[in-house]
Amino acid sequence: MDREQYTEINARTIDRWVDEGWEWGVPLTREAFKKARDGAWEVLLTPEKPVPRAWFPAFPGKKLLGLACGGGQQMPVFAAQGASCTVLDYSERQLAQERLVAEREGYGIEIIKADMTKKLPFADGIFDIIFHPVSNCYIEDVYHVWNECFRILKPGGVLMAGMDNGLNFLFDDDSKAPLTVRNKLPFNPLKDESLYKKLRENDDGIQFSHSLEEQIGGQIRAGFFLKDLYEDYNNTGVLREYAPSYLATLAQKPVDRHSRPAAL
Repeated sequence: MDREQYTEINARTIDRWVDEGWEWGVPLTREAFKKARDGAWEVLLTPEKPVPRAWFPAFPGKKLLGLACGGGQQMPVFAAQGASCTVLDYSERQLAQERLVAEREGYGIEIIKADMTKKLPFADGIFDIIFHPVSNCYIEDVYHVWNECFRILKPGGVLMAGMDNGLNFLFDDDSKAPLTVRNKLPFNPLKDESLYKKLRENDDGIQFSHSLEEQIGGQIRAGFFLKDLYEDYNNTGVLREYAPSYLATLAQKPVDRHSRPAAL
């Protein structure tokens, strides 16, 4: 398996899912955009629990990056609040949904197709906010992403990230109890041909589990202060009745090397 090609597989897979009605590729409606503009809004980093409003600084004038955040769901909300928005994704169809909503509602947004396993196409220290919903499960190396997020954030800028905690990869959850442990962690199909074959047969893309050491520890090692977090559950399946399988974190880039976290 050519390690450089798996993100291409994932981009094509997600394009196909969007065309089939994937829930994370259904764009915001005109009515929901109007409500957001009027102040009635919420956004998701994980399947069900909305991100606390207290996590967000005041939006007007802020530069916000939606990282692997295409689909036309969250970015329109941020644009409606007055943020200057950029979205980066590797799925053509997810970016097409962003373009559709922006053109329909008449706001500006920078839309970039790029692979987040590579160096991000931005200068150092230009964003105030990075909003990164669950998507690290589609890449092998999350340390690279945290380091890049730290690089492109301004001092005092914040990273909001949704992540899988690994439990989803232990089981084959077909919505039938009882659940049986099927896989070892870490789950890495680039190192296990049987996993790779199974994912391809099921049209699941190429997915990876990541430990909390990688997810939370990786942010801290990159230089972030961890300010808050919460857990969330699957929105389908049996596992949601037993344990949370996602978490979301709020992390901040220090104002300088010696500073404490800044106030939002």
